[in-house]
Amino acid sequence: MKILTSHLSRLTFHGAWFDTPQTICYAPRQFSACRDWSAFTSMDIKDYLEQKRDDVDRFLDSVMPSATTAPTTLHESMRYSLMAGGKRVRPILAIASAEAVGQPAPGLMPIACSLELIHTYSLIHDDLPAMDNDDFRRGKPTNHKVYGDAMAILAGDALLTIAFDLCSRPDLMKGCDPARQVRLIHELAFGSGNMGMVGGQVFDIQAENKDIDLPTLQNIHKHKTGMLIRAAVRMGAIAAGAQDRQLDDLTSYAEDVGLAFQIADDVLNVTGTREELGKNPNTDAERGKKTYPTFYGTEGARKLADDCAVRAITRLSSFGPAADPLRELARYITSRKN
Repeated sequence: MKILTSHLSRLTFHGAWFDTPQTICYAPRQFSACRDWSAFTSMDIKDYLEQKRDDVDRFLDSVMPSATTAPTTLHESMRYSLMAGGKRVRPILAIASAEAVGQPAPGLMPIACSLELIHTYSLIHDDLPAMDNDDFRRGKPTNHKVYGDAMAILAGDALLTIAFDLCSRPDLMKGCDPARQVRLIHELAFGSGNMGMVGGQVFDIQAENKDIDLPTLQNIHKHKTGMLIRAAVRMGAIAAGAQDRQLDDLTSYAEDVGLAFQIADDVLNVTGTREELGKNPNTDAERGKKTYPTFYGTEGARKLADDCAVRAITRLSSFGPAADPLRELARYITSRKN
């Protein structure tokens, strides 16, 4: 398969770079985030994803306030969206990145799950009438349809805040070098904030019903989707004490995977059914949004996503079998149905 065609230029992400961490950490035993996957084969990706999803779900359930904790409606609303059965791609990418580096890290599970909290808050807010005005998410009515706009906004706000709480709690981050911990929090803030995901959401809103060109579309998705995926991979690597070269290679992998993920999403919005997607299809066209199928056609966009996945895998040439989950995740991202 050819590598990404020349008419799509490589996306460049800008962020802060740091000195190589010196402290090697360990992970809590109760979760298998740092299990040895040196014998991993491509046939195991479904089992791998299922196990990691279970680990993430158990941890999230353990740290989130119960629905009976006051204010009860807020916590019920937060749990409604957070525990609605998401794919957990971002935390799994963080876990797999740490495994690829090969040095288990304390706080890996809270670090990984902070990404899911950010992602879920963004979905709740995206679905609001003032933004995408969606009625369904993950096969269920969207949060504001159940709890109202005001509670949905507050639930998103609380999930965002708890994400940083997880990364800063001494009991969860015990054993992690403080400088590394600050670095991880910075990565999360940079990837999710005004220069990352939120900035991308702004670009996306401003592009509705406009005749944008391809570089503008690339810039939207580099930020809206790509920056949080980039943060996920980098945070896992940093947590495991990645060396500079390893972090560079994993960052390049993340940029390619982030693009592949968004192109695949654009294709699914055209080809998927409500049952497969858990939400209404064809919403991009209804909102006047240009997507990759707009520029390349459905089959051309599929090929583009596959090319991105292949290129992402080539970024891992310096890693051994421990990076096989990352390789298989790149393939999964372009072959998924939702």
